[in-house]
Amino acid sequence: MKTIRYRSSGQDVHYLEEILTKLGYKVYVSNFFGKDTDIAVKDFQSKHNLVIDGIVGLKTWSKLIEVKKDLTAFNNKLLSEQDVKDFAHQYGLELAMIKAVNEIESNGKGFLICGRPRILFEGHVFWRELEKRGINVTQFVSENNKDVLYKKWTKTHYKGGSGEYDRLEKATKISSDKAFKEAAYCSASWGSFQIMGYHYSTLGYPSIDNFVSKMYEHEREHLNAFGKFIKTTSFKGKKLIDWVKEKNWERFAEGYNGPAYKKNKYDSKLKNAYLRYSND
Repeated sequence: MKTIRYRSSGQDVHYLEEILTKLGYKVYVSNFFGKDTDIAVKDFQSKHNLVIDGIVGLKTWSKLIEVKKDLTAFNNKLLSEQDVKDFAHQYGLELAMIKAVNEIESNGKGFLICGRPRILFEGHVFWRELEKRGINVTQFVSENNKDVLYKKWTKTHYKGGSGEYDRLEKATKISSDKAFKEAAYCSASWGSFQIMGYHYSTLGYPSIDNFVSKMYEHEREHLNAFGKFIKTTSFKGKKLIDWVKEKNWERFAEGYNGPAYKKNKYDSKLKNAYLRYSND
């Protein structure tokens, strides 16, 4: 693991914050080492007789992993090289293409350290999914659930990591009507490639429960869902998989990520990753 500290960024920070939340610290799980994480790290160092400097180097990493020995709950659910090769063959894609998309779009891994798939709950989608089921949403809006049920998109209520499961569970309990649970599960994006639950039927899953159960099984299932998604989803006259085959990373990134792709430079990241894997 890399040595990281306040204002560091990247996957190592994400992993650190997952560990800290597992240990009971209230930190926002992201790729940025913010003030909340700095405070948590210093508290952890203080409690474990380490130098209190907020720097997560070899000694702090070792102690973190020692203290929480069940951090490998997801290790038997990770993609293998053969999984990626099989996928490339199945969809007629270059191996370098799949590795590039996997690196950029999967954000590193598909499971939390507790073994549950990564999710992000979207309250505005929950609103829409309830309306689709004929529910008068406004009667359920309250101060208590404003963080899981709202009409317009906002990232204000994101908690990251296992905190997203708290939001998901909260949404399912707004009403005992089973439609609320179904709508809630449809309103989260799941796994390595963050496929929205409401796509389950289009992708060939018999129910949202079946889709979710598959997401719990293995990153291989995340990759399978991704394959179905790019094969069935159209953007500007072509399927997303066709944009990949043409190496038109800009069109693919826009179709997959929306207008934000430019700000996040997904297209150039995909292109660079493809070129790197092509030269391996």
